Amino acid sequence: MTARKKSRGPLLGRRQAVGLAAGALMAGSMRSVQAADASTFVSGFALPMNLDPHQVYDVPMQSMMLNAYDNLYRYQNDPPQIVPWLAESHTVSDDGLLWEFKLRPGVKFHDGSPMTAEDVVYSFRRVLALALAPAGAFLKILKPDNVTAPDPLTVRFKLETSYAPFFAAIPSISIVNPRQIEPNVKNGDWGKAWLASNGAGSGSYRIVPAGYRPLEYLDMEINEGHFLGWSHNPKPVKKIAYRPTKETSTRVLALLNGSLDCTDPNLPADQVAQINASKIAYVQKDVVMRTFVIRMNNSKPPFNNLNARLCFAHAFNYMGFINDILGGYATRDPYPMPDNLWGIPKDVKGYDYDLKKAKEYYAKAVAEGAPMKRPLELHVQSENEQSVQGAQLFQADLAQIGINLKVVGNIWSNLTTAAAKPDTTPDMWVHWVSTYFVDPENWVGQMYDSQFHGTWKASSYYKNDQVDALLRKARAAVKQEERAPLYEEAIRKIMADSPDIWIYNSMQLQGLNKRVKGRRFCTVGQGAEIRWISLES
Repeated sequence: MTARKKSRGPLLGRRQAVGLAAGALMAGSMRSVQAADASTFVSGFALPMNLDPHQVYDVPMQSMMLNAYDNLYRYQNDPPQIVPWLAESHTVSDDGLLWEFKLRPGVKFHDGSPMTAEDVVYSFRRVLALALAPAGAFLKILKPDNVTAPDPLTVRFKLETSYAPFFAAIPSISIVNPRQIEPNVKNGDWGKAWLASNGAGSGSYRIVPAGYRPLEYLDMEINEGHFLGWSHNPKPVKKIAYRPTKETSTRVLALLNGSLDCTDPNLPADQVAQINASKIAYVQKDVVMRTFVIRMNNSKPPFNNLNARLCFAHAFNYMGFINDILGGYATRDPYPMPDNLWGIPKDVKGYDYDLKKAKEYYAKAVAEGAPMKRPLELHVQSENEQSVQGAQLFQADLAQIGINLKVVGNIWSNLTTAAAKPDTTPDMWVHWVSTYFVDPENWVGQMYDSQFHGTWKASSYYKNDQVDALLRKARAAVKQEERAPLYEEAIRKIMADSPDIWIYNSMQLQGLNKRVKGRRFCTVGQGAEIRWISLES
């Protein structure tokens, strides 16, 4: 460990890292580094707000934690399958309340200490105590004292009520090392401040603390002693250098001059031909369970009026956006979750682009006192060109029916923080809901049950008592055949209320250097797990 602590900074050098993040990348600036160290994978994936997997849980966190941490079970392959990971097996009681997981022996954390069931207990109790993003699936059904370790290789969970999504959500919890965290606890914070910029995992790669600057760069190095071993990959990546960039043009330039091995997975469609024409890179296309949504803050006028919401739902040019801006690299999805997941009421038709209908609903909303002429704001993720383009398209169409919409640039971390309260949540904001776990609960369950108000997933602040009852009954049922019709009925009611604008199910476009071999794709994490990859010299 001593040698690692003496690391002097990021693998690519501070100047190169900051220059790349600032969009000042010079052609070929990192090629010499790659030539000297062909085992370093340079990733353009965005970094999470901080490095604590119990504080943050979004796509950038998934891309980091799948490499730095392990889970009891993990999603793999395409379509996603949940497979044993730290746990070898599990059992569940007939009533769905008691779950036991048998751990594989011999697993070690990055500091060399053995992982036991007590560490799993600590991890889940820490998640519940922090009560942040990854806790959402567990807070209502699991008490800290009901996570126990009967023996060193057995973890027992006793749920408060039957909860069908429990197993599907298990991969969202990273197992952390209390022996590294506890010495850094301050004022009962569970080591929250320390783990925000350090690592305490057992994953395939370990975080290099000296090679981290929030949102700018992160370095990781291989964990040769990972429990899965490396026999599957004779030439694994030895180091990962995360080098996110804010500008699309900078990302593409970095890919084309060999400075990046991959872009983020949100490449604009208009860059596909240019990249595919190059000798060094190509665009990988993957269908993902990831829905694109414009949220409407139902707690604020005019969005507390049904006719106003229907006006906006009919004013978005869905197919124009998909075909003209996305180049057809998406599928229209009118539902509040992926259309390839069970629980969708296929007999229900979504809303179409129809400005005549939009004007009719506009008039009805005005007649009911809705302030349709007040200036409205639509917040976008300014680093993502697609969200900006979609908002500008919407802005132009709304202007035709007399609605004054201002497009406001923002960043993901600010938007999710603002969404914690209805009065700070924007009028409207654009985002995706990715596959954090594969169950309707991941989408419709946590987006439209009012008990989740205060989380970014439920940031439309929609409330319908009948929908609440259906969603709660669905998550308490054990069998899918019992749950599916409940979700179908809930979605019918939600779609009738039109609390948000549901646009498409994604096709991920990611630029990859041709030297990248062995990549495995899973919609959970969006192909960011590096242990399978080797780099061709």
